[in-house]
Amino acid sequence: MNYLEIIKNVVNNGTPKQATRYDAEGNVIPVENGTIGTFCEIFRHAMSQGFPLTTLRKMPWRSIRVELEGFIKGVTDKKWYQDRKCSFWDEWSNPACLPSYKSGIAITKDAYKKEQLEGSDLGPIYGYQWRFFDCEYEFPNKINKSYKGDQFQSIVDKLKSSPYDRRMVCSAWNPNQMHMMALPSCHVLHQVVVYGNKLNLTWFQRSCDLTHGVPNNIASYALLLLLYCEESGLEPGELVGVLSDCHVYENTIESAKKVISREENKLPTVKIKRKSDGNFSIFDWTWDEVELIGYDPHPAVDMGKVTV
Repeated sequence: MNYLEIIKNVVNNGTPKQATRYDAEGNVIPVENGTIGTFCEIFRHAMSQGFPLTTLRKMPWRSIRVELEGFIKGVTDKKWYQDRKCSFWDEWSNPACLPSYKSGIAITKDAYKKEQLEGSDLGPIYGYQWRFFDCEYEFPNKINKSYKGDQFQSIVDKLKSSPYDRRMVCSAWNPNQMHMMALPSCHVLHQVVVYGNKLNLTWFQRSCDLTHGVPNNIASYALLLLLYCEESGLEPGELVGVLSDCHVYENTIESAKKVISREENKLPTVKIKRKSDGNFSIFDWTWDEVELIGYDPHPAVDMGKVTV
């Protein structure tokens, strides 16, 4: 299924469900906004058919690229993302570092949101787990080249030495450090699988917000697939997403209906730019070293904020 087919199915056939969130100590936080959803949709896309940045509405392409660079570099500083005009993490911070958590004093929901906005430490989120899985967390963090648990480095090394390995897996799900994460990982892990000279990528996503998160995640993993190809010399194959809890928040349903009334335009293509010396390293890649060609989206749609 493609993105349009998946979100159509959820909007038209989804079952109502109450959303749940937790604080840093594992206590349930009351949630005002429910969802409609379905269980386990499979996204599948042949990269030969174009780059899967949806054209149903204009997407935040710059922020998608900046965030991926941050993940690859293991960045957990909100200001690093904001300095590059990526706003995805603006409203979140490491809950275990907030003043109210340290003091143990109960505060209002609005006061808690203010603390989240003002904080800079995102905690051991995706990229930290990719590069330092389960290492003792400190902020700000730096890449330790001697660390033996660098999952991302391991995939890059295996692509060059043993590309048919079935253990090229990178996990961001770490219960030991979840209480410090600005958000528990929604896209939990990805695996690279090579057949012939084709590099394929599968990712598993536990929580799939189809209006805000998933279209960004699709483009991000598609770009990561192309970066792995550029690093290894392999050809792009298929991108597959196993989307477990697929949902649309109640306060975004009307916006979702506007999106699904449209048809996808021709998908764009992407070209990875190399350094002036012609070399490429996925670890040195920056968000602006990508050219998006032929992107023709429908007009933007105000998707609103997910109110929880």
